[in-house]
Amino acid sequence: MPNHDDELDAVIRALADPTRRAVVERLVKSPAIVSELAAPFPMALPSFMQHLAILEKAGVIVSQKQGRVRTVSLRPGGLDVLHLWLGEQRSPAEHQADRLGIHLARTAPKET
Repeated sequence: MPNHDDELDAVIRALADPTRRAVVERLVKSPAIVSELAAPFPMALPSFMQHLAILEKAGVIVSQKQGRVRTVSLRPGGLDVLHLWLGEQRSPAEHQADRLGIHLARTAPKET
């Protein structure tokens, strides 16, 4: 796999904030306009827009503007780098757990 450290770092930083994670969770359901996304959060719209900018710069979301309305959606594949990295980290641990299970099965006292 090519080295995607910068992309992975950006996604992890973007998702480190609970507001941004909540935005991603909301966008899983469907795209939304900015005012709808911002409504549940007790912050000014410019502050909320900074959160969206961080998610967009990390490649997690995309937005498009039609007239005065900006619609935000998840970018297809935007979280793939995180998913791949987590899979790589999980594999060695799962392998060790499998080896431990085999060892315990071989060394367990036999029931009579």
